[in-house]
Amino acid sequence: MQIQEEVSDIIRRRLKDPRIGFVSVTGARVTADLSFAYVYISAMGSEEDIGRSLECLIGAASFIRSELGKRLRIKRIPELRFVYDDTGVRAAKIEAILKDLKDGSDE
Repeated sequence: MQIQEEVSDIIRRRLKDPRIGFVSVTGARVTADLSFAYVYISAMGSEEDIGRSLECLIGAASFIRSELGKRLRIKRIPELRFVYDDTGVRAAKIEAILKDLKDGSDE
């Protein structure tokens, strides 16, 4: 999806806030009327680091939206809502549980 790619590029190249850690845009979902775009992000670090990164992105949403307006050729630029995507964290926990179960059955 173009919004996902463009937001990722804007975060990586245009945002200079050092409080934003290593952040990846994992997806984007736009409402049918183009009023909102839900941008899913994953981040590395402690819960505090992740919270700070998400807070900074929320604070920079209007800047990112204005940059999107320069890049996209659509009638209406949606308002951005950043959502933390914990899929990777949950997958790692499940993998660890499965590994523990497997290691336990080998004994």
